Formats: sequence, structure tokens, C-alpha cells
Amino acid sequence: MTSSGRQLHLGVNVLSDGMHPAAWQHPSADPHWFTDPAYWIDVARTAERGTLDALFLADSPSLFQEPGQPLVAPPLALDPIVLLSTLASVTTHLGLIGTVSTSFEEPFNVARRFASLDHLSRGRVAWSVVTSSDPFAWNNFGQTGRPSVQPNRRERYSRAAEFIDVVRSLWDSWDDDAVLADKSTGAFSKVGAIGTIDHRGEHFRVDGPLTLPRSP
Repeated sequence: MTSSGRQLHLGVNVLSDGMHPAAWQHPSADPHWFTDPAYWIDVARTAERGTLDALFLADSPSLFQEPGQPLVAPPLALDPIVLLSTLASVTTHLGLIGTVSTSFEEPFNVARRFASLDHLSRGRVAWSVVTSSDPFAWNNFGQTGRPSVQPNRRERYSRAAEFIDVVRSLWDSWDDDAVLADKSTGAFSKVGAIGTIDHRGEHFRVDGPLTLPRSP
């Protein structure tokens, strides 16, 4: 029997105060942990000490329930990119995976944020791509004077596919050797090494290039 060359990667998915909705009620749990940086730093360092490959943060731009009703579990409150920036500074090899929905974002902003975090973590970042079907989330992003219209699955995935294409093109808008930083000539980059992407699609029009070099 020959080896397929496949590898098994182990990570940890952390949801606020635990994977069970009632975990915060455990006698040893602090219900306020989910906004405490010390808690997340301890989780990340424990995962790294245990030689896990990555820490994964899920996310949602809504509370999944009608406003005004008591919550039964702590929310996914902290923005994954902001939190992972903190965790990048206290770890050295742990992978950092954050969820960002393509339904309510713009490709340029997402490309820039993940590329920035990849530089700051020296190449340890991954993007969990999702679309959003939760009606409460859509009600958070309605235009002024108009009700938010939730697209169907085909429309959401069509936008997501184009979104990913734009992000990847922006990440590739700098050549690997684009930065010269030649102090003697004053040339910071090579001629033609940074280019526009000139994307014109059904959902997005993006010129580019990105505002920072290709990430690790």
C-alpha cells in the first residue's frame, strides 16, 4: 500500500466561553472571559504548547435571535482579525484562522486586513470564507430608507466566488521581488512590478493594486 502524501492537521475551534452553550455556567468558568484578552492569550499559548497546528475563530455579524430577548450563551463578540492580531504577538508558530463573511464586506478591505495580519504573524494566517444566510445579520446591513433584501444561496455564492477571485488578484498585485528599497537610486520598487488588477465583474469593480507587498 503506497502513501497518499496526505497529512493530518489538528487545531482548536474556540467559541467564546466553550463549545457547549451552557459552558459558561460551569463553576470554574468566568462568564466575562470572552472579552478578556488574557483568556484568549492563555488559550493560544496552550494550543501552541500542545503543538496544535492552528486556532480557529468563527464569527457572525448577528446574535442569531430577536433583539431584546435574554441571551442563553455569550456572543461571538470580538472581531476575529482584531483578536488574531493580539494572538499573533504572543505566539510564534500557531496558525491563526479567522472567519469573515463575503456577504457584507468589500474585497479590498478583506485583502488588506488579512495581508497585514499575515505580515505581522510572519505567514501564519488563513481566511475562513463564508456567506451569511442569517436574516438577523442581513437586518444589520440594510441601506438607509430601504429594507435589507436577503439574496438566495445561488446569489450569495456567486458573489462569494467573485469576491475570492478579487482578493487573490489583489494579493498577487505585487511581484515577489517588487520591493527594491535602493537607497542609492531612490527607487523603492521595480518598474512594472506593482500592477492594477482592473477587475470588472457582476458584483465588483476594483482597480488595485493592494497597498502593501505580497504577504509571506
